[in-house]
Formats: sequence, structure tokens, C-alpha cells
Amino acid sequence: MKIAVLAGDGIGPEIVAQATKVLRVLQKDGLKIEMEDAPFGGAGYDAAGDPLPAGTLKLAKEADAVLCGAVGGPKYDALPRPQRPEQGILRIRKELGLFANLRPAVMYPELVGASSLKPEVVSGLDIMIIRELTGDIYFGQPRGRNEGGDRDAYDTMRYSESEIRRIAEVGFTTARKRNRKLCSVDKENVLETSRFWRELVVDLSKKYPDVELTHMYVDNAAMQLVRNPKQFDVIVTGNMFGDILSDEASMLTGSIGMLPSASLDSSGKGLYEPSHGSAPDIAGKNLANPLATILSSAMMLRYTFNKDEWAYRVEAAVKKVLADGLRTADIYEDGARKVGTEEMGDAVVAAL
Repeated sequence: MKIAVLAGDGIGPEIVAQATKVLRVLQKDGLKIEMEDAPFGGAGYDAAGDPLPAGTLKLAKEADAVLCGAVGGPKYDALPRPQRPEQGILRIRKELGLFANLRPAVMYPELVGASSLKPEVVSGLDIMIIRELTGDIYFGQPRGRNEGGDRDAYDTMRYSESEIRRIAEVGFTTARKRNRKLCSVDKENVLETSRFWRELVVDLSKKYPDVELTHMYVDNAAMQLVRNPKQFDVIVTGNMFGDILSDEASMLTGSIGMLPSASLDSSGKGLYEPSHGSAPDIAGKNLANPLATILSSAMMLRYTFNKDEWAYRVEAAVKKVLADGLRTADIYEDGARKVGTEEMGDAVVAAL
């Protein structure tokens, strides 16, 4: 099983190094994987003038899964849009057909105090947000700017029937494996796109009579995630709404540094990355939390390689280091032991 390792920028190389360290332990224990590195994002631009160099894309297409760090940084902000690191992420999703983004938000008992919400609101939280990745306003055409007279800019929110049906299928099948509750989030009272979305989701629900389907407007969903997040089990939504809601959900757990993610194609091949960004302000300082990246590698073992027993080992190791009181700065609280990026990675390896 071949893994393309794209460390990226900022804290990306540091946190990916901890995840690959964990994977090498499993490799020694008999997990048959191989890993190969390639530049990506700002590092791709530095190496080849392109955030997704041809060699990196070739490796990603040949690999069975992609493990990614984070991309971006101030030094790239002035680049033309096609050369910016973030375009590498958008392009690789499109090139690999990665249409379904799975973002779990799980509250570990030891971290309840790290959340900004009351313990009774977040204790026991375990939800999954499924975001469509390759359609919607981020990719819709036409888009552009008019520079003459009263200048304006425009983007197009657009979804095809096939795009909606396939992401809804992921939502229903995921809900069926969990607590059989699916909430479809849209803006049906305003947007034609959302009206179409809701019609198709309702139609598809006939195939899943065992799954309880509900609908919620995106503004209400944002409010409910803070007011009563445990009412949700699985949320399925479009690209832009999912982008916003999944980041909001990440903070329920106390730190975005704890949240992994998976982006899957129709056959289960995936790109796995932490939900957070490149955090250039702390890059190279041994401060970043590597647990989201390590947990992303566990998602890779589960969703692409179908190796649940290996995924459980990684997740159990993470739970153990948290139970032992180790904390990076983002999740630190009084009485805990503050550690850096490498020490946290070493602790997970030891717990394996």
C-alpha cells in the first residue's frame, strides 16, 4: 500500500514527521506500506513554480492514499492566484476526484476543560460532518470580475444532480454505520441550488428508511452547533457551508489541533490531513499539536486500507497519551504536562 507524503508548508513538515513516525512503527509490526515524499503547496512553488508540481500529482495519482500536512504562508500571499499554495489543495481534490470530506469532531474526556463551551454541552460529543468538495461556489462557472465603471466580482453556486446524489449517498451510508441520524444542511428558503439539493436528498432517503433524515438551514445549524451540538450525529452539506461548519465544529473540542479529516473518491482512495492550517507563526518552534495529523493517518488506515485493527491501535495510543496528562500548548491546562511536537509524537509511539 503506497502512501504519497506531502508535508507542505509552515508546521506541515513537523506534524507530518510525527505521523510518519507512527506509521513506521506499524510498518515494523507488519503493516505492509511504503511512503514517498513530494513537494506541495508553497514548497511545490519553491521547487517547481507550481503548488501542485507535475511529479507530485503523478505520485498522488499512483499512490493508494495521500498524507498531507498544511499549506500556505505570508511569503506566498502576493503570488498570482493560480500559483498560491491553496490552489494546490483545490487542484489535487479535483484531479483525484476527492468529492467527500469527512471531518469527525470527538470530545476526549480529558479535554473537556479545553473547550470554550460548558462541559455539559460538549461532554461525550461525537459527530461527523460530511462536506462536498468538488462543486458549489468554489468551482462553479462563470466567475470573474468586471473592472469598468462600477466594478463588481461574481462567483456561481452550482450543483449537478450527480454531485448531490453521490455526496448524499456518503451521508446516508455513514449515518447507517453510526446512530442512523442524518441532518442535511442547506439554505432552501433562499437558494435555488439548495432547493434542488433538498429535493434530491429527500428522494434518495427512500433507499434508507432506517435512517432518520432531518433538514436545517445553515444559519440555524451554525447556532445549534454551539447551543446543543450533541443533537447531531452525521451532517451532510455543500462545499461552502461545510467549509464554515466544520471549522466551527472543530472548536467545540477545544482545539482545531485535535481534528483529523479524510477526503475520499468514489472507490475509497483518500487524502488525509489535519483540519487546521499551516500556522506559520509557530513553524519550526516545536509547538504544534501533531495529534490531528496522527489521527488522520488512523482514518487512512480505516477508510482507504480497511485496516480497522491498526486504526484502533493508533487511536488508543492517542487516548493513552491524553490520559497520561500530556498536552501541547493549544490544549494545555493546569495540572497537565506541557510537551512539544516531537515529544508528543514520541509519546504516541511509546504508547503503541
